[in-house]
Amino acid sequence: MRFIADLHIHSKYSRATSPNMSPESLWKWAQLKGITVIGTGDFTHAEWLKELKEKTEPAGNGLFSLKKEFRADDVPDSCKAEVLFMLSAEISCIYRKHEKTRKIHSILFVPDFSDAERINTALSKIGNLKADGRPILGLDAKKLLQIVIDNSSDAMLVPAHAWTPHFSVFGSVSGFDSLEECFEDLTPHIHAIETGLSSDPLMNWRLSALDRLTLISNSDAHSPAKIGREANIFETELSYDTIMNAIKTKEGFAGTIEFFPEEGKYHLDGHRNCGVSLSPEETISQNFLCPSCGKKVTVGVMHRVAKLADREEGTVPPGAPPFHSIIPLPEVLSEILKVGVSSKKLNNEYMRLLNILGSEFKILMDTPLIDIEKAGSSTLSEAISKMRTGDVIKTPGFDGEFGRIKIFP
Repeated sequence: MRFIADLHIHSKYSRATSPNMSPESLWKWAQLKGITVIGTGDFTHAEWLKELKEKTEPAGNGLFSLKKEFRADDVPDSCKAEVLFMLSAEISCIYRKHEKTRKIHSILFVPDFSDAERINTALSKIGNLKADGRPILGLDAKKLLQIVIDNSSDAMLVPAHAWTPHFSVFGSVSGFDSLEECFEDLTPHIHAIETGLSSDPLMNWRLSALDRLTLISNSDAHSPAKIGREANIFETELSYDTIMNAIKTKEGFAGTIEFFPEEGKYHLDGHRNCGVSLSPEETISQNFLCPSCGKKVTVGVMHRVAKLADREEGTVPPGAPPFHSIIPLPEVLSEILKVGVSSKKLNNEYMRLLNILGSEFKILMDTPLIDIEKAGSSTLSEAISKMRTGDVIKTPGFDGEFGRIKIFP
């Protein structure tokens, strides 16, 4: 079957997350978005793990379903669908290697609570898992991978948002130039990287060293409405094993749903405090210094990709799965209605469209334009058409500032 999965999110126990990040809310919003499999996030946190045990039950396939007593009856009939949870977590490793401080984030996937608890027991001997849903450990990322391998034969570790400057395996500030530098002899156990909001597959295809890997995309959401801003498309049976196999082999991995990478917070170089955004060429000409204040700029994802690339822009490796660049429906409606994405007017229109047409992903990717026009307006139909063809106006993000994707001048 064909389904959409968002495998990297956070719970209400992570820093700077919404208190609404609960199993019930995730179950509801997954249906509104059109997501079949949603990561739990934060299985390293004892309170969250306890809540997951109380509110979910095994679905018999390495995934979990929300117990019926926790399912609210406020999902539109047009969006109602099966939603399953996959146990996941994100770990922040901060350590010294090759005379440099490294800050590497990794996503973990496991098929059951016993595997999660064994990993948690091992990690609790290294650092405090109670402080944050995304714990910070003084642990080499390679050693984290070894702990995962030793405690679960079915678990998987994936480098998170692989290009983010400050917290990733390839980041300009604290990362490495190759997976082998980071994971050494354990590199064959890395089957995928998460491309992150500021890069897309087309950018990653410039590196031939990544050809053997599956490029996955997830939302890293901190609030329910943000789940699915990036996601994965699978054509497999619905189970933990088949999802993991698709990531390992690319068989059954049908592509990703992406931000336009310019919308990501670290696409270009720049200095946020001075409002300075720079292309890689401008950064080099300025000796990596802000032309306004003279301090070092943050080197963004596009610059970092170009530095490590061994292929020209636009290269598509043979057999590479497709990807779909989208703009979240609330952002489309915000531009049309000229109101904020959290306004009551926009929310009412969002829910009205979902009631008529179905889930957000269905509207953005599949619904015929004539049906969108009938349910919404000719302006909405035109906006969706432009988004689908990439006919958009891009103001790239930099140094922690989200970019802006507009449809109409």
